[in-house]
Amino acid sequence: MSSPSTDDTGPIPTVLHVPADELVHLPSVSGRPPRVAVLVYRDPDTDSRVLKTTATLRDAGADVLIIGSTPRGSERPPGHATGPDGLPIYRAPDLDLVRSFSAAARVWRRLRGRDPKTGAVLTEAHQQDSGAQEAAAPATRTPPTAEDQGAPRHTSDVVVPQSFLTRAKTLAVDAYMRTYQAGRLSYYWLGAVRETRRFAPDAVHANDGNTLAPAMLLKVLDGARIVYDSHELWLRRNVRQDRWFAPAVEALTERVGVAMSDGIITVSPSIVRWLQDTYRLRAAPSLVRNIPLREGAPPDPADGRLRELTGLRPGDRIVSYVGGITSGRGLEETVEALTLLPDHVHLVLLGFGSAEYVDGLVALAAERGVGERMHLAGQVPGPQVPQTLADADVAVVFVRPIVLSYLYSLPNKLFESIHAGLPIVAADLPDTAAVVREHGVGEVFDARTPAELAEAISDVLADPAAFRAASRRAAERLDWRFEAHELTDLYARVLRGARRGR
Repeated sequence: MSSPSTDDTGPIPTVLHVPADELVHLPSVSGRPPRVAVLVYRDPDTDSRVLKTTATLRDAGADVLIIGSTPRGSERPPGHATGPDGLPIYRAPDLDLVRSFSAAARVWRRLRGRDPKTGAVLTEAHQQDSGAQEAAAPATRTPPTAEDQGAPRHTSDVVVPQSFLTRAKTLAVDAYMRTYQAGRLSYYWLGAVRETRRFAPDAVHANDGNTLAPAMLLKVLDGARIVYDSHELWLRRNVRQDRWFAPAVEALTERVGVAMSDGIITVSPSIVRWLQDTYRLRAAPSLVRNIPLREGAPPDPADGRLRELTGLRPGDRIVSYVGGITSGRGLEETVEALTLLPDHVHLVLLGFGSAEYVDGLVALAAERGVGERMHLAGQVPGPQVPQTLADADVAVVFVRPIVLSYLYSLPNKLFESIHAGLPIVAADLPDTAAVVREHGVGEVFDARTPAELAEAISDVLADPAAFRAASRRAAERLDWRFEAHELTDLYARVLRGARRGR
């Protein structure tokens, strides 16, 4: 059951404050505080970067409004609300096909083997009674949805030959779903533009490429300045590879959006260079890394909670992982590496994942004979993560570089683990490895085989003291306070009319 601090995606982030004297105070506009609209095409309550950015701009003197979307199945209704730490939020309504296109919705439900009126899953007998016996044909592999992509790689399915009717139905369902998702995004754009114009912002903060279109329209209509915040390498992110039209539209949108932006920020040095080289920017985009705001000194290992949450003993060694429990995070490889480590070494996962993926990962661990050495510790609010992790012995930071955006990532889990004062074992990705080597906080491994990961873990566990001390020192320098200064410095220039990144 959810509590006030959690929702279906995990804990709702708690917003911490950077002292005002550490920020660049934003200039007034026509004698009033500047207004900044923050656009994000997702539930804003659970996006720590969006919340940190918005709170920082507010603390620097801006009036702010986050304009997010209403996820399907969300208990939060569309409309105006107060988010974490009193941040004002407007949730644009989602496209409701049942209400807006009832006939199309009935066809969609029938194609998926559901009751056309209620949407309930039909049994084979019900399908036969309704004249939809073809829907009860043998199971087939359909194009993956976002939820399907969360399944571990070790899972497998049997491909059964499809009849012509079943293949046609699969293609129709896929085309319908693509059209529906495009419709949902367009519907958000319309709602976002309408509400943003009521707010009359001086600047629009566009989080990722899917909010650039409404930001550009707002600039044309009302003259609002644009700050583009690329949370990842948008055109090289992990999406299905059988798209043919959307990539061209996204590439054109980002190219025009970058040209129209008054400021550009992103999360890693490699993405800074990629954006500058690709769009031939005279000045580099601003680097604002997604580092948490640190609360005090790194916690004492004796105050950690992983052993309490998992029942592990003082003599056990803990390899920690924090973050989304999902594919592309090296978790299967880490389970394989666990089989090569001594029996007193345990893997503890602190985070949230879909039931399907987690069940598959648990099954893999059991199959490899380490089921009793992999533990799920649940999830905690962001500010509690460092203390919760503090009694681990080493943290694994492993993003599988299956796309260029992952290769260039600088994951939040790296900084959370450093704030916990932990030694780090990190995959050899350019920006992650640069932080580990610059601060001397751990070992970098070439993630070609689980054996290399196991060797790196063993090396750190053999002599962790120096790495732990280095992490505690690095935590003083790796802090949102420094990123917040860069963010507000950029906004001060943008609001005064100076362009950055062009």
